Amino acid sequence: MKPVYAITIVLILMLPFPWLVQSEFFLNFGIMLLFSAFLGQAWNVLGGYGGQFSFGHVAFFGTGAYTTAVLQTAFGINPWVGFVLAGCAGGGMGLVVGFLSFRFGLKGAYFALVTLAFAEVLRILANTADFTGAGVGILIPLDQGAANLQFANKTGFFLLALALVALGLFITAHLDRSRFGARLMAVRENEDAAMALGVNVFAIKLRAISLSAALTGLAGAFYTQFFLYLDPTIAYGPTVSIEALLVPIIGGTGTLFGPLLGAAALHTISEITNHVAADAPGLNLIVYGALLVLMVLFLPSGLSGLLARLRRRKTDLGE
Repeated sequence: MKPVYAITIVLILMLPFPWLVQSEFFLNFGIMLLFSAFLGQAWNVLGGYGGQFSFGHVAFFGTGAYTTAVLQTAFGINPWVGFVLAGCAGGGMGLVVGFLSFRFGLKGAYFALVTLAFAEVLRILANTADFTGAGVGILIPLDQGAANLQFANKTGFFLLALALVALGLFITAHLDRSRFGARLMAVRENEDAAMALGVNVFAIKLRAISLSAALTGLAGAFYTQFFLYLDPTIAYGPTVSIEALLVPIIGGTGTLFGPLLGAAALHTISEITNHVAADAPGLNLIVYGALLVLMVLFLPSGLSGLLARLRRRKTDLGE
C-alpha cells in the first residue's frame, strides 16, 4: 500500500474520536497522545532519519512556546499568526544549534551534549528575563473563539493536533521517497561514504535540524495555547526532551508510523502508572527510563520492527 493511502486511512479512522467518546478524560488523553506523537515525529526527522541524537529538543520547543506567548500577550498578535511564527523561531534556533555543532564536526555524544547545553542556557535566560515573566511565567488571557485559537470545546484542539500529526506523517513519507531523505539516510548510515559520493553532509544535516526544530516549535506553540500558561520549567524542562526521544524509540526510529505507535504505548503506560501510584510523583520518569533501557536491549527496532517481524513470520507460515 502506498504511504499516502495508509496515512489517509489512519487519519480517517482517528477523525471521529471526539464524537465517539463521551468522557473529558478520554478526549484529553487523545489530544495529549497526538501531541506526543507529533513531538516524536519532529525528533524522528533528525534522530531517526538523520541519526543525530538530540537530548535537548526542548530548546526548540521552548523557543516556539515563548514566541507565541510573548507575541500574543506583549504585542497583541493573533495566536494563529504566532503559531506560524513559533515554527519559524524554532527552525531558526535549530539553524543556530546546527551551524555551531555541524560546522565544527560535532556528532554523537558531543552533539547530544551541545543540544542539552543550549536547552539549559535558554532555561536560565527565560528564568531571569522580564519579557518571559521570569520565574512567574506568562498567563495567556482567556478570549474564547476559534479566531483566537481558543475553541469552545476541546474537539477543536483534537482536530488541530490531528492536523499537526498529519503534517508530520506527510513530511515523513516525503523523507522516505525524496532525494533529500535518501541523502539524509545515507549520512545516518555512513557520513564518510556519503561525502565520498558527493553529498554535502553539512547542508543536509543543517536542513534536517532546522526542519525538526521548526516542527518542535509548532509543538511548543500548541502546548502553550492548549494550557494557556507557560513558565521556564514547562518550556525548557527535561520532560519534553525525554518524551520526544522515547516516543520514536519505542515505536521505531526512522519509520512512518513509529511515533504514533510509541505515543500510544507510552501514554497508556503513563496513565496506568498515574492511577496505580498517584501518590508517587516522579514515578513516570522512572518508568520512562526503564522503558528506554528495555527497548534498547531487547527491541532496538521498536514496535514497528516487532510488527514487521510478526508479518514476515505469518507470511512464511502461510507459504
